[in-house]
Amino acid sequence: MQGKEVFKHAVINIADSITASAAEAGVAVGDIDWFVPHQANQRILDGTARRLHLPGERFISTIAEHGNTSAASVPLALAVAVADGRIKRGDLVLLEAMGGGLTWGAALVRW
Repeated sequence: MQGKEVFKHAVINIADSITASAAEAGVAVGDIDWFVPHQANQRILDGTARRLHLPGERFISTIAEHGNTSAASVPLALAVAVADGRIKRGDLVLLEAMGGGLTWGAALVRW
């Protein structure tokens, strides 16, 4: 595995999928209330926030509690943020995931 290249691939493609989802929905990335990305590692989440010029606090992270739980990481992080009151009815939430085959996708939802 080429760790540095995988990191760059993840940050670039996560940011691009977020940007594309927002554009498709006709909203600015800055108007999204919360980002719930795949919880691979904190460095990737931090790098994505920097690439998008967004505060890291808007990226829900449960890595310290759950680690990288692969496909379950997005719904686990979403459940935590809803339960603790960060995500509220009416919030615009971007869900994003990366697959083991270096595939990716995102969905923008109004909670």
